Amino acid sequence: MDTNTDNLIYDSEYLLEFNDATINLRGHKILDSLSFKLRQGEHLAIIGPNGSGKSSLIKSITRDYYPVNETGGPPVRIFGEDAWNVMELRKLLGIVSPDRQEICHRYISGMEMVLSGFFSSVGLFFCHTVTEEMKAKANEVIEFLGIQRLTDKPMTEMSSGEARLVLIAQALVHDPKALILDEPSNSLDFKATRQFRDVVRKVAQSGKSIILVTHNLQDIIPEIQRVILIKNGSILQDGQKEDILNSHNLYALFETPLQVHCDGGYYSITDRDDTSEESLMTLSSKEQDF
Repeated sequence: MDTNTDNLIYDSEYLLEFNDATINLRGHKILDSLSFKLRQGEHLAIIGPNGSGKSSLIKSITRDYYPVNETGGPPVRIFGEDAWNVMELRKLLGIVSPDRQEICHRYISGMEMVLSGFFSSVGLFFCHTVTEEMKAKANEVIEFLGIQRLTDKPMTEMSSGEARLVLIAQALVHDPKALILDEPSNSLDFKATRQFRDVVRKVAQSGKSIILVTHNLQDIIPEIQRVILIKNGSILQDGQKEDILNSHNLYALFETPLQVHCDGGYYSITDRDDTSEESLMTLSSKEQDF
């Protein structure tokens, strides 16, 4: 990245600015006038059911989708800028998605997968030149995450939890300003989920912004204090975690009876039969005492 781009990043207060961002796909609004701002260094969880627009929001950040602002003005700014060279932007945003593991169909060691993060690819190819500096950075990240045991293991032989940790390392090798996690606990068992959350907490505490996109409350680490609920492509709620994560709001989001629990800074939900407004409001009031 050139020095001018560095200056733009450090001069911008906001990592993300969505301003009435709208995406129409085949006549259907998959994002509908979405507006919010995220400061650099801030952590955010975006929660919504399947089909709510979460993936489209991520693709708007990674520039796979280009929203419009029907009232004029830039619909999306990233580090204060609305126009980006996609390759430069990828150096600033580390993306972790289970999809990357699913497309590993040849022999790729853990180390090769991490090194391929420098080239935004899945594995290394003949056109890629790996420098000693890249190898040193990859080893530094692997040591930081404590996954040295996975460097020689093929991705195809790793458990889902092991592969997810390698994908975090791959996302971190170019020292991004933010880590974007897309449904990170999908297919992970209890132990793997716990290990994954511990690693994400370590990254959050290192100063990088965490943007978590999920439908699972258990993915939300204690360092994340702000939550956005998204439904039908629009923001349903946006605020502090303790104000947003209650039975009343999540019933409105998922349209199913549930009860919210908090233990040790982590949230979870269980089924509930009584969905009356009075019952949900009473529960929400009690949940504020966590």
